[in-house]
Amino acid sequence: MTTTQKKPVVAIITMFFMFAMISFVTNMAAPFGNIWSFRYEWSGMAGNLMNFLAYLFMGIPAGNMLIKYGYKKTALIALAVGAIGLSIQLLSSVAGADVVVAGGENPVTLNLFIYLLGAFICGLCVCMLNTVVNPMLNLLGGGGNKGNQLIQTGGTLNSLAGTLTPLLVGMLVGTLTRQTTMASVAPLVVTGIVIFVLSFIVISFVKIREPQTNLKKVNYEHSPLAFRHCLLGVIAIFFYVGIEIGIPAEMNAWISRENFEGAAAVAGSLAALYWLMMLIGRFLSSIISGKVSTRTQMVTVSTVAIILVLTAIFLPESVTFTSPSIPALNITSGQVPMKCLFLFLCGLCTSVMWGGIFNLATEGLGKYTAKASGLFMMMVVGGGVMPYVQDWIGRTAGYVNSYWLVVAMLVYILFYSIAGSKNVNRDIPVGQDEAPDLRDL
Repeated sequence: MTTTQKKPVVAIITMFFMFAMISFVTNMAAPFGNIWSFRYEWSGMAGNLMNFLAYLFMGIPAGNMLIKYGYKKTALIALAVGAIGLSIQLLSSVAGADVVVAGGENPVTLNLFIYLLGAFICGLCVCMLNTVVNPMLNLLGGGGNKGNQLIQTGGTLNSLAGTLTPLLVGMLVGTLTRQTTMASVAPLVVTGIVIFVLSFIVISFVKIREPQTNLKKVNYEHSPLAFRHCLLGVIAIFFYVGIEIGIPAEMNAWISRENFEGAAAVAGSLAALYWLMMLIGRFLSSIISGKVSTRTQMVTVSTVAIILVLTAIFLPESVTFTSPSIPALNITSGQVPMKCLFLFLCGLCTSVMWGGIFNLATEGLGKYTAKASGLFMMMVVGGGVMPYVQDWIGRTAGYVNSYWLVVAMLVYILFYSIAGSKNVNRDIPVGQDEAPDLRDL
C-alpha cells in the first residue's frame, strides 16, 4: 500500500518541476527579443518565432519518442538539449558580433544568428518536455476533471517560473538602448543552464514507472485527427499559444518603447504581472477542477478574456496609472496606459486554457493519446507565428490595434469550448482495455 502511494507522488512532483522549466525557458524569448529589436527592428519576435518553430519540426517526433523510449528517457534527452540551447544563446553574447552576415545601412552580424539557433534548440527542448508532462499528468490524474486538476496544479509552477523570467530580465537590463547586448542577461542564462544540468542529474535517479508501457504493441488503425474534437482542439491549441504569448509579449514591446527612464524594467514587471495572474488562475483552477467541469471553465474564461481585451482596445490611451517603484529590483515608476491593467488581467483567463483544451481534446482517445500529444506539440508553433503576426500589426497599425487579432483567436476558443470539443466519433475503437492501470504506477 505504501509503495503504490509513493510512486505516483514522485512521478507527479517530477512532472511539476519540468512544467516550471518549460515556462522558464520559453519566457526568455520575448524579453531577449526586445534587446535585439533595438538594433534590428524586425527581430523583436524572431527569437520567439524560432523557439516555437521548433515545435513544428519536433511535435510528432517527440510523440514517437514517448512510444520508443518512454517518458523518463525523453525527459532526460530534452534537458540535455535545453542546456545546449541556452549555452549557444550565451555564446551569442561573446562571439560573432564583428562578423557581418548581411550588409546594408544596418549590417546584420553573426551573433544574431547564433542567438536564433540557440532559441530554436531550446524550442526542441521545451517541445519534448511538453510532450512528456501533459499526457503523463493527465494519466496520473486518471483523466477527466482529475486529470485536468493535475495539469492545472503543474501549470501553477509553470506560471511562477514565467512570472520571474521577464521580471529578472527587466531588472538586469533596466533601460534598453542600441548598446544593450545579451551580455546583460548572461547571469539569467547561466542560471538556466545550471538548472537544466541539475534537473538532468536529479531525474536520472528518480524512478518513474511508465504509465503506458504497452504503446509499442498497440495497433493504430486511425489518426487522432479522425476525432473531430481532437482536430478542432489542435487548431485551438495553435491559437491559444498565440494568445498566451502574444498578450504579454506585445505589451512588453510597447511599454519598453515608452518615453521614460527604466521603461524596459517597467515593461518587464507588467509582463511578469500577466504571468502572476496565470499563476493565480491555475492555482484556483487546481482547487475547483475536481468539481467544476473543464467545459464550464473554458466557456467562462474565454468570454471574460474577450471582454477584457475589448475593454483594453477601446479605453482611451490618455487614461493612465503610475506603475509602482521597486528600487531593489531596479524598477522605477512611470505613467503607463490603463489598457495594460486589462491586458495583464487576461492571465487569469488564459491560465486554464492550455490544460482545458488538452483535456477536452484528448478525452476519450485512449491509445491515441500519445500520438495526439505529438500533434498538439506541433501546433504550439502558433506561439511563434501568431505573436510574430501581431507584432507586425503592432509596428504597422499600432500596438493597441494588434489586439484585434487576439480577440479573433479568443472567439474561436469560445466556439471550441461550447461546441467544437464534443466527441462525435465515439464509434471509433480506442482500446480502452489496453489503457494503463493507474493503480500500478
